[in-house]
Amino acid sequence: MEADIFLVEGKLLVGHDLHELRPDRTLESLYLDPLRARAKQFRGKIYPDAPHFYLLIDVKSDAQTTYTALRKALERYQDLFTHYEGERRIERAVQAVLSGNRVPVEQLQRERVRLVGYDGRLSDLEGNTSPTLMPWVSDNWMRLFRWNGRGALPEEEHTKLRQLVQKAHAKGYKLRFWATADVPPVWEALWDAGVDLIGTDTPYALRDFMWGKLKASGR
Repeated sequence: MEADIFLVEGKLLVGHDLHELRPDRTLESLYLDPLRARAKQFRGKIYPDAPHFYLLIDVKSDAQTTYTALRKALERYQDLFTHYEGERRIERAVQAVLSGNRVPVEQLQRERVRLVGYDGRLSDLEGNTSPTLMPWVSDNWMRLFRWNGRGALPEEEHTKLRQLVQKAHAKGYKLRFWATADVPPVWEALWDAGVDLIGTDTPYALRDFMWGKLKASGR
């Protein structure tokens, strides 16, 4: 699940663009409170049969001031979020991951108790950031590939995609792309290549697609 946030007059408001913001649409009311209620309902999980649940928090306003407010908010929900003391992981219902206008990864690394992971980029594959700090890497699909789901995926792009998956997995990271065309041929290519996280604005359609893939594989 992804939440786009802006810091406005001390409140973390949810919306993709400024014109969508309303005082009552806060991160707490739309996401944190409902997630806490689900975690209590399902004994520490958001979905009873799912091993993990990620909340990607995409910062749209100033990185430092927004993160300061975000950290204070997450501290009030520490019972909900997986957190880290050094490399020690304290498992909870939700793993938060910081994206968008991110503070430097070194700042997160210095925190005694860390409540968020870091959404890396493909350039970070050349470094050695721990997967406990940077659980996945993401990048813009359209910056890397021309194919948008029409016709067959070109062989050279298919090879490139698989190589990126292998490189990320070799480092212990999951892989995600944004700006992918939200259509089944693209989901098929991502699934078959082993991309870990597939974004969509049509979750029910993607759910049906995934169920079909799982049934076809006998899982």
